[in-house]
Amino acid sequence: MNAPAPRAQVQSFAVRFDYPVVFTRGVFDPGNPALAEVLARRAADRRRVRAALFADAGLVTAWPDLMERAAAYFRAHADRIETVGSPRVVPGGEPIKNDPRFAWKLADELLRAGLDRHACVLVAGGGAVLDAVGFAAALPHRGLRLVRLPSTTLAQADSGVGVKNGINRGGVKNALGVFAPPFGVVNDLDWLRTLSDADWMGGVAEAIKVAVIRDAAFFRELGALAPDLRRRDDAAMERAVRRCAELHLEHIRAAGDPFEQGTARPLDFGHWSAHALESLSRNRVGHGAAVAFGIRLDTRYAWRRGWLDAAAADAVTGLLDRCGFPKWHTALERRSRDGRPAVLEGIERFREHLGGRLALTFPRGIGVAFETDEADPALVERCLDELRQAARQ
Repeated sequence: MNAPAPRAQVQSFAVRFDYPVVFTRGVFDPGNPALAEVLARRAADRRRVRAALFADAGLVTAWPDLMERAAAYFRAHADRIETVGSPRVVPGGEPIKNDPRFAWKLADELLRAGLDRHACVLVAGGGAVLDAVGFAAALPHRGLRLVRLPSTTLAQADSGVGVKNGINRGGVKNALGVFAPPFGVVNDLDWLRTLSDADWMGGVAEAIKVAVIRDAAFFRELGALAPDLRRRDDAAMERAVRRCAELHLEHIRAAGDPFEQGTARPLDFGHWSAHALESLSRNRVGHGAAVAFGIRLDTRYAWRRGWLDAAAADAVTGLLDRCGFPKWHTALERRSRDGRPAVLEGIERFREHLGGRLALTFPRGIGVAFETDEADPALVERCLDELRQAARQ
């Protein structure tokens, strides 16, 4: 007898995720209920929520009384929050993502502290710290509740409101990671005031990116706001950060692929070279500046391919210039063994991330994007040469 044909039972189910994204000021002011409400939003039977706080060393340096403020806040809300251990300061910047030992050690600490899946891990800091602590928090018990308190324009506008957590490995940015939506996000706009000029403008690069491919009206608004952004106007930055975050949240909610199971990364316009540039510079070039250059390169490439007209390309480049982003970085002059620009390796890194099939996002006009699986290395190299020459003029 012939064996019966195998039959597959297809399992299909949907899971609803929801998390609040709050913009506020004075997050650790005892009279501000925002953080307490986020932490306790699913507390059953008025049970106190157990929470552990980790803070970016750079944020603590900029705000020396931060830990005392946090402790006072938790005391004021002791009816709703039970702190676990003392608030801990962790290293900031990309080095925390480059050392996988940090994530494993932190995961062990969370287990030893007895945090369960109804407890919260609070992390305050820039995008790198949010990523690393978020990755560690996703490991114990298959995931603790993560509450992010982003402290940079980049994190408040982009990475801090999304669903990704990751660390670097072997020089590859975010080579290890998980998709794990946060339990909540609380953005303290006051924290932006102490950023360096480079970090202050870092989030603007992401705002320009998403405006170019998603929102022409926002692009025009950023053009009008550029002088105010450069002179560190609070209201201008709040508008840029809020709208950028809204567009990212809209994509996660409505695009149908929040965990990137498909073949594209639609919001990563300009990012294939940005990630490569960060690695080539050993993170001396920050993410915002790297994204700004990636936008320059991909905009020029789109123009050379005939996908973008000269007026639109000039508008994008002009906005980057008015925002003061560098036009060139010496790390881009590094060469691979075959003599080609080393930054081109970023294309293959993107291909690997996407399961072997390349899908890059380019603009067809301001506010209009499309995806292609083609990238002409010779034309990319030509665009690099043109950008280098233009920067020297």
